[in-house]
Amino acid sequence: MPTYDYACPKCGHTFEQFQSMRDEPLKKCPKCKKAGVKRLIGGGAGLIFKGTGFYITDYKKSSSKPEGGGDKSGAKSDTKTSSN
Repeated sequence: MPTYDYACPKCGHTFEQFQSMRDEPLKKCPKCKKAGVKRLIGGGAGLIFKGTGFYITDYKKSSSKPEGGGDKSGAKSDTKTSSN
């Protein structure tokens, strides 16, 4: 759930409110109790990572694998068997 910034044009009080995106915007100022509070447009918090950690291998592309079937040791054993 996002945090929204609000400002009261009557008393000048600015505050943040944690609410669902589906909730209606607030209408009354919590300080002066008058109607007319405006929701401010904010830049947002950006990207927030939560959890134990993120690693480069978590998002590794499958196309970054070497071409030719992979393991070099397997290629060497194929060469030995073909020369026998």
